[in-house]
Amino acid sequence: MTDDAYLFLATPDFGWQGTPLALVGPLECLDTPAVQAWFTAQNVSPASPEVHVVPPEQTGLIPEGAERLPVPLGAEELERIRRAAATETVANVEEDLLAFRDSEDNRDELLRRALAAGVPAHRIVELSGVDPNTLSTVSHG
Repeated sequence: MTDDAYLFLATPDFGWQGTPLALVGPLECLDTPAVQAWFTAQNVSPASPEVHVVPPEQTGLIPEGAERLPVPLGAEELERIRRAAATETVANVEEDLLAFRDSEDNRDELLRRALAAGVPAHRIVELSGVDPNTLSTVSHG
């Protein structure tokens, strides 16, 4: 896994993995000379449907041979990319996990629901603030 998110060109030949950049909205890195040069070299713009983005933990989705560029992103920008890539079910559960930080109501039920929806354990811990051992206990209970 890398610490950088990646912009890449998705084409029908490669499939359409990742999230179209147009769904994520503006990112600070798009104004940098390196990213501007990459867009120019690829003959695309940030609004082009083939420009996709993946967060660091999903770089395995980038098709082999696809033109790609690592880009550093802030925490808020990474969060937007992750939410744009999530299914509606996962996005809803993640919102509940964020809200959970301020409450202990139905903790075990919410954690089981997040696991069942396919939210990775590290993401549940990050969003909810629960101890990883608590999550492990709930998942086996």
